[in-house]
Amino acid sequence: MFEGLKNKLGLGKKKTPAPETEVPAPAAHTIAKPEPEEKKAPGFLNKIKTLVVEHEFVLSEKDIEESLFELQMVLLESDVAYPVAEAITEHMKKELVGTHRKLRESADDVVTDALRHAIEKVLGEGFDLVSYIKNHEKPVKILFTGVNGTGKTTSVAKIAHYLQSQGLSVVVGAGDTFRAGAIEQIRVHCERLGIKLIAHQEGADPSAVLYDTVEYAKAHKTDVVLADSAGRFHNRVNLMNQLEKIKRVMKPDLVFYVDEAVAGNDAVIRAEEFEKTVSTDGVILTKVDMDPKGGAAISIAYTIGKPLVFLGVGQGYDDMKPFTPSLIIDEIFGDD
Repeated sequence: MFEGLKNKLGLGKKKTPAPETEVPAPAAHTIAKPEPEEKKAPGFLNKIKTLVVEHEFVLSEKDIEESLFELQMVLLESDVAYPVAEAITEHMKKELVGTHRKLRESADDVVTDALRHAIEKVLGEGFDLVSYIKNHEKPVKILFTGVNGTGKTTSVAKIAHYLQSQGLSVVVGAGDTFRAGAIEQIRVHCERLGIKLIAHQEGADPSAVLYDTVEYAKAHKTDVVLADSAGRFHNRVNLMNQLEKIKRVMKPDLVFYVDEAVAGNDAVIRAEEFEKTVSTDGVILTKVDMDPKGGAAISIAYTIGKPLVFLGVGQGYDDMKPFTPSLIIDEIFGDD
């Protein structure tokens, strides 16, 4: 994942230094040919690096203005939303401008560290769900919502598996009662994982299903309720009204919005519009491993001001990873 962004930034490729060799003095009566001027690879990183020469000086805003503009263009081409690309370049400017660069300080390190720090600030710290659950009154009720077809139901199963692996007891509520096969889909997952499922018949009131799920959790002293719900769009009034009813009845402690990274800027726009209609507490991004550019994962949390909680990076139950900034940054920068 993030290969497109990584390649455009020219990152992730370890350079092998050429071995130092002693050059003999030219023989008498010979004329040493001038060495051909080394060609610099294109790209904003190389443009900024050429400014970091082997003596101490101070970078000015004018020095790096053109290079930062080029960086912004690279980010936009990689599906990073415009406000986010602006934020990254602004963070880089603050770190680079006015800072003394010392004798023989590595230009690669100077620029790469500034970009890494800028992306860290944009991504945020994420959200430690396990700590939240352990320190909160039980059961912790989590409602999953978002656009249809983004992997929401499968994400519920994967997160249930993850929470079980952390020693927490889980019950799942089959609140998507309208999509054909949705109840059976979550039932198969729960049977495979050995997780209790509360479900009614197809077409039932999802609020009633999730009310029963919460009551089961209370009676059995279960740590976490994971509530699936039907996919919806922010402009579908009837579905949004239904979601409001679910929230009134279930009283969730957390509402997580689920979307897919491969949607690129569409995912960012959807998340922003959805947040205006239904307040959420965090974002789960699926299909991150299939995103050729990587921009949505960087953009979505910054745009709506809510933390990334999990990233789906594969098809297996273990492929739902708790978000940390390093999960994305190390992939972009090619760190081991």
